[in-house]
Amino acid sequence: MDSYLHIIKRGARGMEIVRDDSDKWRFIKMLYYLNDEFQSDSWEGDIENLELFERPAKWPERRPLVCVSAWTLMPNHFHLLLREIRAGGVSKFMQRLCGSMSAHFNAKYGEKGSLFQGAFKSRTVGEDNYLRYLAPYIMVKNVFELYPHNGLTGALKNFEDAWQWATQKYIFSSLPVYAHNKNSPIIEQNILHEIFEAPSAFKNTARDMVLNYAWYDGKEYQALFLEKW
Repeated sequence: MDSYLHIIKRGARGMEIVRDDSDKWRFIKMLYYLNDEFQSDSWEGDIENLELFERPAKWPERRPLVCVSAWTLMPNHFHLLLREIRAGGVSKFMQRLCGSMSAHFNAKYGEKGSLFQGAFKSRTVGEDNYLRYLAPYIMVKNVFELYPHNGLTGALKNFEDAWQWATQKYIFSSLPVYAHNKNSPIIEQNILHEIFEAPSAFKNTARDMVLNYAWYDGKEYQALFLEKW
């Protein structure tokens, strides 16, 4: 426990894991409501008439399985940066998250089988310097791939516009938490808030990462990213 894990989970055969905004909002809710030792079999019904992140009064006090430090949802995969705070917490949380997504997707769209491609891939992150670049990789580089003006290529040419779009218009990531120093029930205070003492520090690191590629020379960083850039 207490180590950080970079986790990526992809859709089977590269297929989409979310198809509309309701799927994406459901993912956000799961990051909060399924990250708990207590689990209601009817959790969606329990929260149906509540405000976002409001906890049903009949539920016991929340005891998270993991600390969610960063996350980004993409059309066919998602990234998480987790710290395990209870024994077996990561495995239990991922089983709940992916199982619920598969069941919901199949029921909603009339599909069959697993939504995902095998087990989740993960790497343990043991040094603050890795986290300094891994966090903006998860939240910035990936979101920039969805930039409506030619994706990552366009974002590299117009960082400021891409940054504004990514931090203000793409809400299915924890990027706004760090870019605007917002509070989020999903994200708990953690080492990233110590590494990036102000939003400007996070933005500057993200800019260096996506514009200069200086960090990419080290093979150890490539392993942490779990995929080729």
